[in-house]
Amino acid sequence: MNIRSWFFNKHKAEEGNGLYATIEELMAMRRYVIYAQGLKKTKTYSRQAGDIKSAFKGRGMELEEIRSYDFGDDVRDINWRVTARKDAPYTNVYNEEKDREIYVWLDLSAPMLFGTQKELKSVTAAKLTALLGWLCLENKDRFGCVIFDGNESLLFKPKSGRSALLAVLKKISQIGKKVLETPKSFESELLKSLKLLEQNAKNRATTFVLSDFNGFKDDAWKQLAVFAKKSNLYLMNIYDVLEEKAPRSGEYLAEYDGKRLIVDSSAKIYRHDYLAYFAKKKEEIRNFCKRFGCKEMSFRTDLGIVDNLKI
Repeated sequence: MNIRSWFFNKHKAEEGNGLYATIEELMAMRRYVIYAQGLKKTKTYSRQAGDIKSAFKGRGMELEEIRSYDFGDDVRDINWRVTARKDAPYTNVYNEEKDREIYVWLDLSAPMLFGTQKELKSVTAAKLTALLGWLCLENKDRFGCVIFDGNESLLFKPKSGRSALLAVLKKISQIGKKVLETPKSFESELLKSLKLLEQNAKNRATTFVLSDFNGFKDDAWKQLAVFAKKSNLYLMNIYDVLEEKAPRSGEYLAEYDGKRLIVDSSAKIYRHDYLAYFAKKKEEIRNFCKRFGCKEMSFRTDLGIVDNLKI
């Protein structure tokens, strides 16, 4: 095999089939670490927003300086003694914490098995989990993960090192392939999975929840609200372009659970309601983040990792 054939076959393997994330795809996410590290602007609705030295927001314990309060600083760090003396707000600045604990909650349940162009939502979520894992390895942080397949949850407690990360990536690929054969989604198990995350993640850990949030009911949102109080929480909303934009006018055959339905997308009221449904869902996520001080990021399945980071 010549070098051109080897490179083509290797690149093709890393592209995957779009149905589940192969181990080669997850390994290849390491090449995008430099893009994520160079990302200067993150869509955030947190009271804790501000410039950070690395890919994740950290909260150290060693006092570095006391300076004037700037918009976006954490209100918990206000130095009230200095504020009272100077009659102006001042804040404590801490050295950024090292060896932090990073958790990812990865949704591979039935609602995530949807995608119309490049790949399923579950594949995009798996790739982003791998990218976060490689970022942790680069930053020498401890990476933990809860993989939810709709019925069961698999917990990987935070560890540092390449071998621990590879074990997580291998399991993500295996579960992603398995759920295609028997997709499941139980609301009660979803709540248990989120509680498992809360029970294991330490206070002030940085936590990423990767899902389309379609299966999240009131109890699940309440659980996330509780968790947001103890964690630097990111909600990473994975969606397909067909969820955001209505299909072109025409009749479409839809089939689910053995039932068939003809959908006519030409009516104006249909297109209006279609767009309004997705917009309402995104607005609900934004409002949740504003209320509970967490961050929201959106990722589309038909875009590459670099393009998604620019959204």
